[in-house]
Amino acid sequence: MKSKKQQEYKELSDKDLRERLDAEKTDLTQTKIYHTTTPLDNSGSIREKRRNIARIQTELRARELKKD
Repeated sequence: MKSKKQQEYKELSDKDLRERLDAEKTDLTQTKIYHTTTPLDNSGSIREKRRNIARIQTELRARELKKD
């Protein structure tokens, strides 16, 4: 069973996925820095951001393998 996020990522173009990946990585870094100075109310957001990055990377890799 695929999640809504996975389905959403399949519909995006390669360029859009790469842009979203860069944005997620930047956001994760900023969230980690903020969390070290002031603890977050919901530290699970860091985990969710890491998972979103992994989902995007998985989709990009699947497309890369499909081309070959």
